Amino acid sequence: MARIAGITLPNDKRVEIGLTYIFGIGKTSANKILAEAKINPNTRIKNLTDEETNRLREIIEKKYKVEGELKREVLLNIKRLKEIDSYRGSRHAKGLPCRGQRTKTNTRTVRGNVRKTMGSGRRPSAQKT
Repeated sequence: MARIAGITLPNDKRVEIGLTYIFGIGKTSANKILAEAKINPNTRIKNLTDEETNRLREIIEKKYKVEGELKREVLLNIKRLKEIDSYRGSRHAKGLPCRGQRTKTNTRTVRGNVRKTMGSGRRPSAQKT
């Protein structure tokens, strides 16, 4: 069981995929880390030696912001946007998309209007006269 950055990596996965379980490390950065540590990406996590695990841990701790530190930074960025009353900050505060997506038809779950079947979740139409 390899434990890196407070995350227990799954034993049966390849190292290349297993590193992506750490928040802040995607497939590209996982491959860069493995190239730097000189580890074959196809080896399974359970087959890693203690020395290889320690090399991975050192590289990730020194060069990458991961897990709690990265989450804290993202939250501070959002908080800053809200404090300076930017458009993006107001969208974050309202819980709406802030990158230009349309909201008329999509983002139902964000707006709290979940439609399980056709017709449900709509406002009742005006009374018939």
